[in-house]
Amino acid sequence: MTLTTSRPTATQSPSPAGPGYDPRRWKALPVVLAAVFMSLFDVFVVNVAAPSIQHDLHASSSILEMIVAGYSFSYAAGLVTGARLGDLVGRRRMFTLGLGLFAVASLIAGISPDGAVLVAARLAQGFGAAAMIPQVLALLTANFSPEEHPRVFSFFGVTVGLGTIAGQILGGVLLHLDILGWGWRPIFLINVPIGIAAIFLARRLIPESRPDKADRLDPLGVVLLTSGVGAITAPLVLGQAEHWPIWTWISFGAGSALIASFVWWESRLGARGGHPLLPLSLFEHRAFNSGLLVNLGFFSFFGSMLLTLTLFLQEGLRYSPMRAGLTFAPLGVAFALSSLRGRSLHAKYGRDIISVGAAIALIGVVGLAIVVRVSGLTANSLELSPVLAMIGIGNGLVIPLIVQGVLQSVPSHRTGAASGMLTTTQQFSMTLGIAAVGTLFFAREASAGIVSALQAGLYADTALVAFALVMTLFLPRTATTRSAAAPALAEVGTEDLAMTRGRRFDRQQPKVAHAGFSSDVEMDDELDLALSPAPATNGSCPGSRSSRPNVERSRTIRTWS
Repeated sequence: MTLTTSRPTATQSPSPAGPGYDPRRWKALPVVLAAVFMSLFDVFVVNVAAPSIQHDLHASSSILEMIVAGYSFSYAAGLVTGARLGDLVGRRRMFTLGLGLFAVASLIAGISPDGAVLVAARLAQGFGAAAMIPQVLALLTANFSPEEHPRVFSFFGVTVGLGTIAGQILGGVLLHLDILGWGWRPIFLINVPIGIAAIFLARRLIPESRPDKADRLDPLGVVLLTSGVGAITAPLVLGQAEHWPIWTWISFGAGSALIASFVWWESRLGARGGHPLLPLSLFEHRAFNSGLLVNLGFFSFFGSMLLTLTLFLQEGLRYSPMRAGLTFAPLGVAFALSSLRGRSLHAKYGRDIISVGAAIALIGVVGLAIVVRVSGLTANSLELSPVLAMIGIGNGLVIPLIVQGVLQSVPSHRTGAASGMLTTTQQFSMTLGIAAVGTLFFAREASAGIVSALQAGLYADTALVAFALVMTLFLPRTATTRSAAAPALAEVGTEDLAMTRGRRFDRQQPKVAHAGFSSDVEMDDELDLALSPAPATNGSCPGSRSSRPNVERSRTIRTWS
């Protein structure tokens, strides 16, 4: 890719955000983050309410599984397509359409008369989330200046932490309060007024945006990817409850074949100069690839740990849903606080702080396994709180910074596709972790009891976090931001650049940050200088620096990630 840096003109006034950024963006930020909160809240809140839902609707085990997992199924399947549609029709438009579908589906879920209607509503919720969440990440990247990105993604990290834990805590509280005798129904209905308010405010505060270069929709790619992800996700979420019948393995095989066909088609389409749904050139960026792998490890571990520990608290320690949810409060608070602190630490220490966060999370998981092994069914919240707080600190230092780095590691017109791939990876990873570690948990519980089951689950989670920690070591390391590096590079004037013709820079060069991480800057013999001399004024010599105070100098620098 190329990065163009420009020297500010003499008449430009400095502005932290630059003249092209909407002054309402900070007022719009809570609106955008509200969608993130709702989407994560609805992933986990049903776990707490599942027994009440099954009793009230007389739902079978298979229907209950679809109520719990249907949201994740449709959410994961539609994310990349939702990202591309945002690039095509406008990010604000897709964001509000997704919010509208999510709110309507939540209303239907809250008044569902039976399990089948609730399953359909949960599937619709997932498609609504798939339409709105990729737009969130693209809007945060596009509507805020590079200097503001660390702060913005810190708030994003806080929201991720609070939304994830609120599903456990607020879900338990709502069930305990039994508002108007409605039981579990308020966990869905609470989304309706929030969604309506968010749509109204989004239309007032969020400017419409789309990339300058938006690719057309790829219908065959949509069908292949959606069906492939769905065919793999379905047995992951239903296989354990169904005891892995033959259809689950057939579905795995069919899904793998569909994904392979998707990759082949995208490669062929790109080679012909077409518009692939997922440009494979995204995977040429080191920061993008490493960041996805870190997300794979962390979200697989996080989703599975929340499930297995919740089951241990409610079934093993006999906690009420509300008490079980409140046990996770230290994790949520620590996640939020470390997310806010992470941006300043990353500015100082670069990639190392991400690795440190992964190491802290790893120590927390190992500590949790030790507490469970030593205390067993006598474990209490006081013993669990310190290790859960460590896990929260680690996650808060990793997830927001990785999200920021992944999204900024690609060209701006690929942000939508990158956000779709990122959120698909996160959602699919959580589903994969819940399915794989959940299967291990239930198998161990049947043979050795729930304490041994949680230990086995935590050992698997330890391996997942360790994998993520290793992957952080492959991230490009720097603490310099692209925006900070650009002015320094732009200080090289016309004469300085002219002297670089005919010689190649060696590898001992300055670095310019690429996407929150770093890229080597190299200028070779083919470097072209796009400098257009302005007409001479006041008798100044054309082409001299003094005669062109208002002419912007720019140069193109080839970068690798």
